[in-house]
Amino acid sequence: MSGLSHFDEAGKAHMVDVSDKAVTSRIAVAEGYITMTLETLALVVEGRAEKGDVLGIARLAGIMGAKKTAELIPLCHPLPITKVSVELTPDDALPGVRISATVKTTGQTGVEMEALTAVSTAALTVHDMVKAVQKDMVIGGIRVTLKDGGKSGRFEAE
Repeated sequence: MSGLSHFDEAGKAHMVDVSDKAVTSRIAVAEGYITMTLETLALVVEGRAEKGDVLGIARLAGIMGAKKTAELIPLCHPLPITKVSVELTPDDALPGVRISATVKTTGQTGVEMEALTAVSTAALTVHDMVKAVQKDMVIGGIRVTLKDGGKSGRFEAE
């Protein structure tokens, strides 16, 4: 089916067999953002949100999200993740918070989904923690910016 690996010859969804793939070091980086008003951003940056340390809790949520990816995405393989880092950077120009996640493993398949899940979970956590103050925040721009390792080699977004 058009080279889509998650479908068998009959068009049915299945988990890809990676048992014949080489074990290699793999890394993925993803990014995204959440926009909000400057007033809401100040509340986050100054630590005045009622629910606590928004950026710190969102960082932890992103790490947890990466670790739980195989439980959330039906055809993802559970992976031995060796590193997850999540950075949340306030940006007055958005205004909002830019989010970046780096995930590493040594295995037979990549960690792009884990990096994307980390960014998504962190953004959703920011939203959850300040939605009482602002309901119209926008999450967007979530994408893989770097993938390396495995037979397909290196990908870097422009």
